[in-house]
Amino acid sequence: QVQLVESGGGLVQAGGSLRLSCAASGRTFSSYAMGWFRQAPGKEREFVAAISWSGGSMHYADSVKGRFTISRDNAKNTVSLQMNSLKPEDTAVYYCAATKYGSSWFLRSLYDYYWGQGTQVTVSS
Repeated sequence: QVQLVESGGGLVQAGGSLRLSCAASGRTFSSYAMGWFRQAPGKEREFVAAISWSGGSMHYADSVKGRFTISRDNAKNTVSLQMNSLKPEDTAVYYCAATKYGSSWFLRSLYDYYWGQGTQVTVSS
């Protein structure tokens, strides 16, 4: 069982930056691949970024490549998402997620995750 709590969302102007953090409970954090999804109003939840249990493998959605960076600290049970050059279309609720199926699972499925409660990111134009 993993419990996830996100923080760091807020309102920022286009071109600005935000850093999201996700704190996980549980002694087996390092065995989970971690990642982020987002969901904008009226749209389906979509993949944003994922990182393997070791931090050695990362995946990004094409829409955020080169702007977002995912990282993790297994000693602190945290995963972060650094978001730069934000655009209005990045506006969404961002969800932290954990899965035992590996980081590539984030590219294939919206199921079999532990989820955080979500944090709102709003980018104004």
